[in-house]
Amino acid sequence: MNQTDPQNSEHRKKIVQLLRSHGISPTVQRVKIASTMLLRPQHLSADQVLTLTNQTGRPVSKATVYNSLGLFARKGLIRELFVDPERAFYDSSTHPHHHFYNAVTQEICDIDESAIQINLNATPPPDTEISGIELVVHIRPRK
Repeated sequence: MNQTDPQNSEHRKKIVQLLRSHGISPTVQRVKIASTMLLRPQHLSADQVLTLTNQTGRPVSKATVYNSLGLFARKGLIRELFVDPERAFYDSSTHPHHHFYNAVTQEICDIDESAIQINLNATPPPDTEISGIELVVHIRPRK
């Protein structure tokens, strides 16, 4: 990434504004991580974000990536997905939606919202209410 590129400068300004709008202080490292994560709709592990973030410019530490992704998720900038007991994934699309997860390839993809209809015929425990439903369909290559 060329720092003098006007598109890069404009993109950086948008990322800084987005971070601030979510109550996140826009450090150089956070802007770089957010730029990677929010480039397009995607589902990435922290290690994938680390690799992509460090392809250009000054490297960002693994701890900074993990801490920043956790902060971004807590502040609602991204979603943290727990589809695998070994690792969390981060989703740049924050609206409620369903996923396919392939444990063999460790890939996640969205399921078209019109493809799933859930008829929940259950009452939640006393003094609670349902705030959302998210479905993960685990898939694997055919044998």
